[in-house]
Amino acid sequence: MARALIVGCGCRGLELAQALRREGWLVRGTTRDPDRLAAIDAAGAEAALADPDRLGTILEQIADVTTLCWLLGSAAGEARAVTALHAERLESLLARIVDSPVRRFVYEAAGTVEPAALGRGAQIVSEAGERWRIPVAVVDEPPSALGRWLEAMAAASRYE
Repeated sequence: MARALIVGCGCRGLELAQALRREGWLVRGTTRDPDRLAAIDAAGAEAALADPDRLGTILEQIADVTTLCWLLGSAAGEARAVTALHAERLESLLARIVDSPVRRFVYEAAGTVEPAALGRGAQIVSEAGERWRIPVAVVDEPPSALGRWLEAMAAASRYE
């Protein structure tokens, strides 16, 4: 059975979790905020407290995951830390999932984060896909168009 890990399971992540659940997926969603765990559980996903700034907390969640969705296109916080999520942190995570069960990586390349950071992240993901033969998808559908965004994310999450 397919299992997805949604890193950054906020409002849109909950929508994606529900869409994948309707297709029969098992879904785990992460949040940095303990107060958000109940909302993830209510969406039918397994809630996990994990922080993308601390990759070890994310890596603890991938033991049985086939698709990893990096939904941080609208991440909030100090600018340097947010930029790192789309550069150093992202690059390090991709290198570490090579020898894991993850068979697909989906990157959210649109949102409120600085467009240059999202573009750099998309480039890192594409290069990692080529270098390590990891199937990747870069979704640049704007989150403001929720229906199209959700359709694009769900389609990108499926692997063959």
